[in-house]
Amino acid sequence: MVTGLSMKKKLLTLTHVGVIAGAFPSYIEAQNEFFNGILDQADASCAGKNYSRATFLEALNSYDQFGRTGSVDDSKREIAAFFGYVTHETGHFCYIEEIDGPSKDYCDENNTEYPCNPDKGYYGRGPIQLSWNFNYGPAGKSIGFDGLNSPETVANDPVISFTTALWYWMNFVRPVIGQGFGATISAINGALECDGRNPETVQKRVKYYTEYCNELGVDPGQNLTC
Repeated sequence: MVTGLSMKKKLLTLTHVGVIAGAFPSYIEAQNEFFNGILDQADASCAGKNYSRATFLEALNSYDQFGRTGSVDDSKREIAAFFGYVTHETGHFCYIEEIDGPSKDYCDENNTEYPCNPDKGYYGRGPIQLSWNFNYGPAGKSIGFDGLNSPETVANDPVISFTTALWYWMNFVRPVIGQGFGATISAINGALECDGRNPETVQKRVKYYTEYCNELGVDPGQNLTC
């Protein structure tokens, strides 16, 4: 018999196994408990209330290898890391766009492969806060939306929001996750946070990661900071 505690420790290793979830409804309840445990901490007025476990699972269809790396513990650490970042970047699924984003310039004019639309802003959007034209362009090309001319899609469409987050994760974060959580911070925002640039933010990221590792019943591993 699966107890409530053991379900909670296993819940996100089962996020993408819809067949199992359908066969064992108790897993659905455990997964909802985890996801809603993050979402419920956001104010009811938050724009991010359109995020849901269902939209995450739909996005996961495009990246079904997420959370399936190495051992079961490795998978749990990856899941804890991903949702730790999502929690930090969105304020527990509150924000769909970067605060004061329109006032910031995320256009790399030297990138001619993905030229900026002067009428659009490429500031942070979605669960991972995708930024810069050189990310919006290839993300849109890979997923199937116009990232350069309609970057707001990442904020407004919750499935595309999660899909872009998973696109970034699988391309830029997953390759270094075996080096420890600190390496993932370098991959996400190392230029602004690592090597003593912003230790407070680094510690916040580590805090969420270790909390979720504890929920999933896995040791967070070594090399937690950068």
